[in-house]
Order: sequence, then C-alpha cells, then structure tokens
Amino acid sequence: MLEPGMTFSDCADCPEMIILPAGRFTLGADDQRETYGPAREKGVPQPYAIAATETTFDQYEACVADGACAGDKSDHGWGRGAQPVINVSWQDAVDFADWLSRNTGYTYRLPTEIEWEYAARAGSVTRYPWGETVGEGNANCRQCGSTWSGFGAAPVAQFSPNAFGLYDMNGNVSEWVDDCWTERHQIKDDEAETCRTRITRGGDWYYIPIMSTSAARKPNAPNLWSYTIGFRVVRDLTN
Repeated sequence: MLEPGMTFSDCADCPEMIILPAGRFTLGADDQRETYGPAREKGVPQPYAIAATETTFDQYEACVADGACAGDKSDHGWGRGAQPVINVSWQDAVDFADWLSRNTGYTYRLPTEIEWEYAARAGSVTRYPWGETVGEGNANCRQCGSTWSGFGAAPVAQFSPNAFGLYDMNGNVSEWVDDCWTERHQIKDDEAETCRTRITRGGDWYYIPIMSTSAARKPNAPNLWSYTIGFRVVRDLTN
C-alpha cells in the first residue's frame, strides 16, 4: 500500500514519484512581491505523489518516441539525458502527463499552485526551504553561487533535496502548473474562464533569488516556450 514518504515509479520511463502527506500550510507571502501574496492558510486534504525531479529529456523523449509529445525541443547546447527538458509550452507539459496517464492507467497531471507550493515548502515557513537567505550553492539561480548560476540549467538533483525529498523546487528551471493566472491569488471569474495566461513557479537559473523563493510565481502565455521553463508532474492516488 502506498503511504506518505514512499517513492515509486509506475514504469521504466516514468519519473520517480514521492508521496506527500495531507496537511496545512501558508500559501504565498506578503513581504516579497505583490503578486506573491496575499499569504493565506491552505489545506491539502489528501496525500498525492509528485515527481522527485523536474521532467528530464530522457523521460520526455520516451513520450516523443511514442508519438505523443512534440519532438522539436532544443537543449540549448547543454545536453539531454538528465537535463531538465526545456523549451516546452504548457500544452507540451499537459501532453506528457496525458501520455503517462494512458500508459500507466493512473491519473498524471500538472500540479495546482497549492500542491506545488506545499511541496516546495516541505514544512518550512521561510523564503527558501533552507532559510531566509539564498546563501551559496543551495540552488541554481542568478547570484546563487553555483556552477550553473546565470549560465544555464543544471542536470536534475545536483543540489540537496528539501525535507520531502524533492529536488530543484527552487531554481534551475521554472515549472508550469495547472492554474490560470490571477493577481495575488485572487480568483476572477473572467480570467478563470478564458485562461489567457498560465503560471510558472519556482524560478530558474536566469533570474535573481527573489524569483526563486517558495512563494514566487510568474504569469506566462500557455504557448510560450523558453530555455528557462520546464515542468514536473503529479499523480493522483485515488484511482
């Protein structure tokens, strides 16, 4: 039986998943950028599984080989393999999750903002899982003191994991989530209906530390692709 803290993989080409417990946490922050707030207590009512790392080129290219994902994704000269897949749109990420669902019989999808930030914080209440300041060598973002900072994406899992065992939630590449963009976590019906803009979380190698805090969020057009953007998936445990 799958329990919180356990890891598993549903197939040879599937990402390693970590089961997170149900719980409560503070979503957002009021002391950073306006769009990161307001800070509000939120609940995660059911355990769920989230990928331990950002989706890699190896994992994504298995979907490409099966004809289910677009195969035109440049690695920007950084290599493929264990590098996080980049230059993917929101729909590319959804296509990968849908392919996993069909192949495994379980429901894979992009995380919600609540699920993503709960996973990133891993019980912490500070700006970063390791403390209030970014320090050096804790993550891949500009001015973060790593080999890759300001120069490019690192292979996944080059930095210490957070308390949930998740890698690169802060920095490396920004990650698509499922939600429509709303200002300050305030749902507006017109925006939710049209969903002209999606959200990336977690910051990346290119941007400064304030954009890689656990509360950091940014609007992006769903058809945007960039060498700063990747994703990771969630798997529901109820099916």
